[in-house]
Amino acid sequence: MSAQKQAVLDAIDAANANDPNQDEGRPAALLYGERMSAELGRLFPDASDALQIAARGQHVERWKLARSEYPEGRVGYLSWRKAQGEHHADVVMGLMTREGYDSQQVEAAGRMLRKQGIKRDAEVQALEDVICFVFLKWYFQPFAAKHSAEKIQSIVEKTARKMSPEGRARVLNEFDLPDHLAAAFQN
Repeated sequence: MSAQKQAVLDAIDAANANDPNQDEGRPAALLYGERMSAELGRLFPDASDALQIAARGQHVERWKLARSEYPEGRVGYLSWRKAQGEHHADVVMGLMTREGYDSQQVEAAGRMLRKQGIKRDAEVQALEDVICFVFLKWYFQPFAAKHSAEKIQSIVEKTARKMSPEGRARVLNEFDLPDHLAAAFQN
């Protein structure tokens, strides 16, 4: 790994180490970033530096924009998600610029974190597939334990729609989902 990329990843980890939210006794955003990097390495071992950095920075400083600061409901949720994407992109792009990455690589990471070009840009789609795998692998069970069957079905369908056909096929091969949930990944 280049010293340049390592410096950016270390800076993301240092920022995420300040997350007051804990998961498995560790800062939640730090653990999430590590999980994102691990899944990216497994699913896309030849990922570019920009994609590797975007994956690690997917939730950088996520706690700084509280969901409670946005209106209830879908519109508020979407506004919060968009603001999160902009914040993550700004932080990561700033770190990459500081470490001397060229503007093309910096902009590529920003596009990925803002989800610009999903379903059209291979790297944006790769990041989205990794996000979905991380959700299914580590966060789906706790989510499902708190929500109704209808909500779970809806979330699984939305997750599947975000994924590439290859990603959906891998989900079917790697996860033992009940038939009614697996159906969402079969299209």
